Amino acid sequence: MNCTEFVLSATGLARVPFVDEISLYLAADIYETWRGTELQAGRSELAPPFWAFAWPGGQALARYVLDHPALVSGRSVLDIGCGSGLVAIAAAKAGASAVTASDTDPFARTAARLNALANQVTVTVLADVLNTTHDADVVLAGDVWYEQDLSNLVMSFLDRAAAAGSEVLAGDIGRRYFPRHRFHPAASYEVPVSRALESTEIMRASVWIRQPDNQALGMNCELRH
Repeated sequence: MNCTEFVLSATGLARVPFVDEISLYLAADIYETWRGTELQAGRSELAPPFWAFAWPGGQALARYVLDHPALVSGRSVLDIGCGSGLVAIAAAKAGASAVTASDTDPFARTAARLNALANQVTVTVLADVLNTTHDADVVLAGDVWYEQDLSNLVMSFLDRAAAAGSEVLAGDIGRRYFPRHRFHPAASYEVPVSRALESTEIMRASVWIRQPDNQALGMNCELRH
């Protein structure tokens, strides 16, 4: 079974709860899918199948992009740590001139391609770009702040992108490794999530804009129910 066959066999196409303009190939059980991923790859201790679920920070960031299309319309967009490709697909639907999604996980890259096709948008999918430079007018990062080393790597890339002129936005639930002092809040949402994944059915997720290094942190938040 190749990567495409596995992703299709482990998931089903469904609307994203908070971003119902978009459908994704989503899994019902993270642990069963995780075990299947390791069997398919022929090795253990793989990262969880982030590509098989619509995580709250990504849903918030995708919602924000769709509700504020001027952010990406006619501009090039890069979605890092793309997982399912949800945020990249939202950017494409909002009128971005070119959208690139990147992830280290080959299953995620496969899922992102399949999901872009299912939503009839064009997304170029690449392997990890965090140790390189990549020109884009807008760089988006959803739910990539769950480990310290990854957070440092992501922030280093985002700093380089911002220095090169990119507008940088992040979506997150306020994880401990998210450097909120480097961002100011743009919007907060009450996002429906899977109880099996998050032990709750609603989580607050926020969209953050990287602030200039000399700018004080803004405190105003827009709330969507």
